[in-house]
Amino acid sequence: MDVHLRELRYFVAVAEELNVTRAAERLFVSQPALSKQLRVLERQIGLRLFERMPSGVTLTRQGEALLPVARELLERWNAGLESARAAAPTGTLVIGMQTAVGRGLQQAALRRFREVMPGWEVSLRLVGWDDPSGGLADGSSDVAFIWLPVPPGLKTYVLATEPRGVAMPMSHPLARLPEIPFEALRDEPFIALPSAAGPLRDFWLAREERDDEPVVGVTANTAEEVFEAVTSGLGVVLVAEGNATLYNRPGMTYRPVTGLPPGELAIAWRAEDRSPQVRAFIDALRQVTTKV
Repeated sequence: MDVHLRELRYFVAVAEELNVTRAAERLFVSQPALSKQLRVLERQIGLRLFERMPSGVTLTRQGEALLPVARELLERWNAGLESARAAAPTGTLVIGMQTAVGRGLQQAALRRFREVMPGWEVSLRLVGWDDPSGGLADGSSDVAFIWLPVPPGLKTYVLATEPRGVAMPMSHPLARLPEIPFEALRDEPFIALPSAAGPLRDFWLAREERDDEPVVGVTANTAEEVFEAVTSGLGVVLVAEGNATLYNRPGMTYRPVTGLPPGELAIAWRAEDRSPQVRAFIDALRQVTTKV
């Protein structure tokens, strides 16, 4: 059987909090997504780890036996990861991202970062939409390019504010319009982010602008899956204006949408992180955006 480190982190957090809601807040995930992953873990290993109670949960005897092993595995992995990062000439800054950044931000910021942090390496890491923290929650990223809203416990600096539009097949009847009122899209099947994305999923489904439930044609975990679904005719998707050119595909077109507030692209980092490399990268982005 293959058990992922994320599932072990989820198990340890719930075992320490003995409350799924508090553990979900600590992990920056939604409570339903965390409960689902716990059930998946229990099915994978064939053991019941928790007894569910009205006030929370309690560990079973099997859960108590597994807890120290899970903690040791996570500690050893974190130590190994830090050793690998330290093997660089000075260190490695890991940048998480869920979509292509574009807009000239990334390259300009990296140039400035390398000027003030010589010898440091940079690793770019693609993170699925099922982790709305962009890898910050489990420490696999040091900073992350993220679309707002973000989970609690993170600090952000907004890099770009852009109107939202819709990507759709060129053959779609609404594609003949120069811009589309959101009301005209209400009954369309939408490509949705996974439920683990929480408020971010809701934002790109424009739930705040609805008084009904959106029609979800398919759920996608990465940007590539999203636009593959669109070109396959499985639905439409709201996208930021700047991403329309980044993800141009044959057979797909983009139209502005009226009646929606804009999207905000930000750089995010853990609130408690005071490391000089993180600060240097954020400062580099601040300098870049003030000159845009």
